[in-house]
Amino acid sequence: MARKATAETFLKKMNLASEPEAPAAKAETSAEAAQAAKNKKPAGRTGLKHIGGYFDRETVEQVAVLRARLDLDNSQLIKRAIEELYSRELAARKFGDR
Repeated sequence: MARKATAETFLKKMNLASEPEAPAAKAETSAEAAQAAKNKKPAGRTGLKHIGGYFDRETVEQVAVLRARLDLDNSQLIKRAIEELYSRELAARKFGDR
């Protein structure tokens, strides 16, 4: 009870009224819900894992140049580099080089 009162007080102070939930217009079947979830992009970083590292100044400059030339952000650049390295390693293993 105290928690609900606190939430209501907070919302009143923010000039927001707590709105009752509107009933669903129609119930989706499980197939429709699964398809909608499949097409929905994750919100922000939800479901993602952060991988970081510490690099010297030269490597940081190389990353900055690649980001600018390829018009990628850090995450896209790292993903691209890892995918390329992974595919090279797979090829090397298939041909017995590793």
